[in-house]
Amino acid sequence: MSLNATVSKVTDTIIARSAKTRSAYLERMRAAAEDGPRRAHLTCGNQAHAYAAMGDAKDALAGARAPNLGIVTTYNDMLSAHQPFEGYPAIIKDAAAQCGATAQVAGGVPAMCDGVTQGQLGMELSLFSRDVIAMATGVALSHNTFDAAIYLGVCDKIVPGLVIAAATFGYLPGIFLPAGPMTSGLPNDEKARIRNEYAQGKIGRDKLMEAEMASYHGPGTCTFYGTANSNQMLMEFMGLHLPGASFVTPNTPLREALTRAGTERVAAVTALGNAYTPVCDILDERAFVNGIVGLMATGGSTNLLIHLPAMARAAGIMLTMEDFSALSEVTPLMAKVYPNGLADVNHFHAAGGLGFMISDLLEQGLLHPDVQTIAGPGLERYAHEPKLQDEKLIWDDAPRSSLNDKILRPASDPFQSSGGLSMMQGNLGLGVMKVSAVAPERRVIQAPARVFHTQEAVKDAFKAGEFTGDTVVVVRFQGPKANGMPELHGLTPTLSVLQDRGLKIALVTDGRMSGASGKVPSAIHVSPEAAMGGPLAHVQDGDIIRVDAEAGILENLSADFMTRPAAQADLSANSFGMGRELFEIFRQSVGPASEGASAIT
Repeated sequence: MSLNATVSKVTDTIIARSAKTRSAYLERMRAAAEDGPRRAHLTCGNQAHAYAAMGDAKDALAGARAPNLGIVTTYNDMLSAHQPFEGYPAIIKDAAAQCGATAQVAGGVPAMCDGVTQGQLGMELSLFSRDVIAMATGVALSHNTFDAAIYLGVCDKIVPGLVIAAATFGYLPGIFLPAGPMTSGLPNDEKARIRNEYAQGKIGRDKLMEAEMASYHGPGTCTFYGTANSNQMLMEFMGLHLPGASFVTPNTPLREALTRAGTERVAAVTALGNAYTPVCDILDERAFVNGIVGLMATGGSTNLLIHLPAMARAAGIMLTMEDFSALSEVTPLMAKVYPNGLADVNHFHAAGGLGFMISDLLEQGLLHPDVQTIAGPGLERYAHEPKLQDEKLIWDDAPRSSLNDKILRPASDPFQSSGGLSMMQGNLGLGVMKVSAVAPERRVIQAPARVFHTQEAVKDAFKAGEFTGDTVVVVRFQGPKANGMPELHGLTPTLSVLQDRGLKIALVTDGRMSGASGKVPSAIHVSPEAAMGGPLAHVQDGDIIRVDAEAGILENLSADFMTRPAAQADLSANSFGMGRELFEIFRQSVGPASEGASAIT
């Protein structure tokens, strides 16, 4: 089928908008590529330092005869999704040696767990950690001894930070090697039920802890379809993973085989050979459009609406919220994975997963087929899934029909005709809602506002019994300049309880929600933020707010509300404690959420 007219139009618009910045970017990448093998330009002393601990590989490195792969690892054993990376360097080095290459750990970069910092002060560093990861990766690769890079990362800010760096070093080939999801534990809906009971005081902390530990129980990514697993989807749709690599569980023969195959593949596409495939050729406008379509078709995390513009800017590509909105309108929602449904990502993968989705979306003309990928030219390669046959890795056709239509459906018979995210705009600014997790009857609310400056104040009001009628909860001064734009996922149980009591409840905020958030209609990322004098700073208790995700409307119906003085908040406490003083320069220089909330792109 020919390419969908809207997909084609949006792509052309992005290309035209990005012409100058993309051209300048590609010129820089081509100039860097023409320098030849990276380490050939180092002095003998430079090289001696680089190879001192490399044993038998020293001669190959000094002669610049073999590709040298730089491993950028985000390993730590506090973050369950990244714990499996502990053993990856040894596997990669062995696989590299088997194919005549060498590999070195270029550097380790930070990786924080939003699950650990959720509702804590550390969450105010979370979004900024993406830029730190990009910069730390830049430090690692600045040794300039590598012919290609291998990026080990999975979770929320980690993959976007690595992609920003991969684009910055876009003259190098690169591949992302994932660790995969943990095996299924306590069902996500049961976990949510127990959290709600705890919020109401019906059960004690011991029962809550028991449920949380049964849900998050082993190595690998959390199994709900939040930001971490949305990242994995994105890397396949954009061609930076090997086909079918995203959702293979850790510590299995297939997982190791994919790690080895990824190493071999990136070693084969360096400038030392005949199949040179730099990241700058993969991350083009079509790849980003494919990624957005994948995000909408799967009902993925709202956090990607912040990360994708920042990632694209690093490659000279300018995305706007209008691009997301236009693509959402023509992309059917094909998946129901928690918080959008009851299934987890392991169930989604078993039902046909990304291979089925990519195959079907290609057939419907909703994806660009003619892209470059790390696996080779053409996205059709990703309509296949990896298997072990006689202990050898092969790729077979992915299922061409869903194996469970309660989880995964074709584009011709979707869960809804448009994508999982809805852009919202009006006199309160520009925001977004994850409608795939919200029941249709809850997507339109018109009710009086209750205004808060912290999520703790909302919880206190709930405990005091102050919510007795339909309410639009406005939580402001939560944007990137105010306090780093923390996720407000801790409000989900509280607001869910009110909703379950029969009240119509919505959240409007210039902050973020977790990719795991759902059920409660939430207009988030509202920009301009209150700390910059945005419209939310003028809202008062009792203003009638209309939140209409169906029509994309976010309005204060109170006349002349913008003529009021903007509310002021004492934000001085946000500058100290838990390392926040180190990030003052980020709060001062960060851009708006609609442009990626970055201080560096």
